[in-house]
Amino acid sequence: MSKLAIIKEFFEFLRHRKKWWLAPIVVMMVLLGALIVAGESSALAPFIYALF
Repeated sequence: MSKLAIIKEFFEFLRHRKKWWLAPIVVMMVLLGALIVAGESSALAPFIYALF
């Protein structure tokens, strides 16, 4: 199963079950995860740590 299929299936679930309140939570978790990955070993780390 590809990553795009998982994303498509997730949005089908949201549409079918009418659980749109889950979408912002998942988006924020993905963004926070990307921020953590970008901050652990890049030149942006001092700037990201200054945010917190």
